[in-house]
Amino acid sequence: MNNYNPLLAGSASSELPSAFQAQMQAQLGTEFSAFESAIKQETPVSIRINPRKQQYDTTGLDRVPWCSEGFYLNERPSFTLDPLFQAGAYYVQEASSMLLQEALKQTANLNRPLRVLDLCAAPGGKSTLLASALHPDSLLICNEVIRSRVSVLRENLDKWGYANVVVSNHDPEDMGNLAGFFDVVVVDAPCSGEGLFRKDPDAMNEWSEDAVQLCSARQKRILSAAAPLLDEGGILIYSTCTYNDSENSENVRYLTQHGFRNRALTLPAEWNVAERWSDNTVGYQCYPHRVRGEGFFISVFQKTAFTAAVKLDARTFRSIRTLRPRETASAMTWLQNPANFSLWEKPNGDVMALPKALEKQFLFLDSALRNKGFGLEIGQFKGTDFIPSHALALSTIINQNLPALSLSKEEALRYFKKENLVFDQPVKGWQLAQYEGINLGWVKGVGNRVNNYLPKDWRIRMDIKEYI
Repeated sequence: MNNYNPLLAGSASSELPSAFQAQMQAQLGTEFSAFESAIKQETPVSIRINPRKQQYDTTGLDRVPWCSEGFYLNERPSFTLDPLFQAGAYYVQEASSMLLQEALKQTANLNRPLRVLDLCAAPGGKSTLLASALHPDSLLICNEVIRSRVSVLRENLDKWGYANVVVSNHDPEDMGNLAGFFDVVVVDAPCSGEGLFRKDPDAMNEWSEDAVQLCSARQKRILSAAAPLLDEGGILIYSTCTYNDSENSENVRYLTQHGFRNRALTLPAEWNVAERWSDNTVGYQCYPHRVRGEGFFISVFQKTAFTAAVKLDARTFRSIRTLRPRETASAMTWLQNPANFSLWEKPNGDVMALPKALEKQFLFLDSALRNKGFGLEIGQFKGTDFIPSHALALSTIINQNLPALSLSKEEALRYFKKENLVFDQPVKGWQLAQYEGINLGWVKGVGNRVNNYLPKDWRIRMDIKEYI
């Protein structure tokens, strides 16, 4: 959730702000004492499995009711030192926010390819959920306005390993040339973070009534920029990790006044998700005393106003070129289904695999967006030699018959420490390092030495002694 807000400021305190208490007492009535007790309890731990990398043992785990790949853990492990987490087998995500999957299922046709925008995407929780839920030929653009947060978004999407994704770095107001382009827009809006008070004490310390109003104004600005991006009949999903009306129900009313109608969801009573009605519109609120999760608000809208959609009329790629036939033949051997992809090279030499089903849309986006990266980076050519990328190793499109080495947990953790590994058998050429059948990255045998090709920025720095 995007609770980061440089505008928030306040003094440190372990008590709920008095104005927040008054707000929640008015909102919850007799339930307030249960709410107050709940946010003093330990935060539930939940994960969401990558359906294309199902290597995580969920035996004995409770399922998140509204998400088919969501599970609660009995305790919080060290995720950093779990090779399966580093390899993208699952994402650590707060359970309430997984309600997005159910909202999608009830309001969007997931059986056909869609054009989808996650407008406020970092760090990538909802982006990876969207990637898993959508038809595989869908186009998913994951946008983050704050440049410093784009790298963590890119890393999480690389771990997830899907090729139909675009990462962009634009202010929502700069995306007007994509008017009418999308079938679904998700706005998980930067907010005051009230729903994260027990998970993130800093959110409580930084809360103020003025900050709530600043967030509300910013959310309306984002929504006003998002509205034209949808085609007529398109779905806009709005969410926050907060409780107050200024950031939730007031923005709901704003949308209904600007060419949208509210779409009600049907949620089982046993889920204990509260309906929040305002002027014949409804949003859905998760409270920590009602659900096994944090505070989260979500509401869904369908566009009724007409927007003239852009035409996919770009004729040339602005920043990439097609590979030469010999290079294409060499690089394609690294892919499981090479006929489904076309290969292109960026000016820096990175080779990108683009799904052929989306090639025309990628062509258009290369002209429409300045700051973006799309397709799946699979490596670079050094002379005639192809150097595979870490993203390829973690991808779901890699050739499953490439040579691989099975690592123990100790060896896998040493790999992620970027230590040199020693094997009993000789290692020749490029090999996939694997743990429990899932790819971790590359090693390469050169003479008597085995080189560890984990990118330096991915190296873990924690002490691993107690975990091996």
